[in-house]
Amino acid sequence: MKNFKLIPLVALTLVLLASCTSVRVVSDYDQKADFNTYKSYAFYKTGIDKAQISDLDKKRILRAIEAELGSRGFVKSDTPDVLISIFTKERERVDVYNNNFGWGYGGFYNPWIWGPGWGWGWGGNNVSTSTEGSLYIDVIDANKKELVWQGRGVGTLNNTKNIEKKEQRIKEFVSQILEEYPPSMTVASN
Repeated sequence: MKNFKLIPLVALTLVLLASCTSVRVVSDYDQKADFNTYKSYAFYKTGIDKAQISDLDKKRILRAIEAELGSRGFVKSDTPDVLISIFTKERERVDVYNNNFGWGYGGFYNPWIWGPGWGWGWGGNNVSTSTEGSLYIDVIDANKKELVWQGRGVGTLNNTKNIEKKEQRIKEFVSQILEEYPPSMTVASN
């Protein structure tokens, strides 16, 4: 009986851990933009300055973007093809888990044989809060001053004092967002 009660608790824990580590990514782009012509980039300071995060986290994000783009052959330039900007949002997420397994009452009652039939059960609610953050990475055509690609990653931010874990989480966000860039554009045939 104890093992049976433990199974849902273990399953719930695994679901919570999995949801804490994943980054949900979406991207959008201008279908008329020629992404093959973009070879160099620079950071768009005006946009980055508006991001509402600490300067240290901004530096971490920008270093992660530099590493990702550099690994794909993009070069940082004073006369870039594209400008890279970031934007962040965060919100408190509250999850309530109802852990009522079940209980019951057997309707048969005969005081000469046995008492009322109450069944086993386990109940209660668990409430957890976490900070869910969104990181937007914008790619702007430097000549036209138009947004040509935007990627967004949403996931739980680890509020940790461990700087290495924080750096790793930021790299994970940036890497998963930029997996979508440049977009794989397929040409429809008639």
